[in-house]
Amino acid sequence: LHLKDKRRFEKANRDGASGLDLNEFIAFEHPEEAEYMKEFVIHEALEDHDKDGDGFVNLEEFLGDYRRDPAASEDPEWILVEKDRFKNDYDKDHDGRLDPQELLGWVVPNNEGIAQEEAVHLIEEMDSDGNKKLSEAEILGNQDLFLNSEATDYGRQLHDERFYHEEL
Repeated sequence: LHLKDKRRFEKANRDGASGLDLNEFIAFEHPEEAEYMKEFVIHEALEDHDKDGDGFVNLEEFLGDYRRDPAASEDPEWILVEKDRFKNDYDKDHDGRLDPQELLGWVVPNNEGIAQEEAVHLIEEMDSDGNKKLSEAEILGNQDLFLNSEATDYGRQLHDERFYHEEL
């Protein structure tokens, strides 16, 4: 783990200076968010999942250490879902394996479309004056909708002890 973090630190440290500046630290903590770290993210994912060393991740490697229960007549639902995601969402060229770019789609999913849809939904539901903007009053008047939105995630954070820090 230490060596993995050391390699990530060195890759994030673009200027080679001692220590990381703010942008480099963000790249170190969230390499999937920095364009210059994409190759590192792919390399790290291959290191973790490509057990046969061929530079690709096949379905068995994708599923990890899953072994079917000998007493079961079929795979559990979550395995069926993961197999479907592998085949239909990630394996774009349908060759039965994830190449480095397909692998990036798996380890760094793009959720912008989902966030955009949720934001549009919130505005459509709460924008009572039709100005395509949410005022404080509109948000407060629709607290349940706002707090339970996947886009804001505030409701879960307010009720989840792991997000509440008394010292803050």
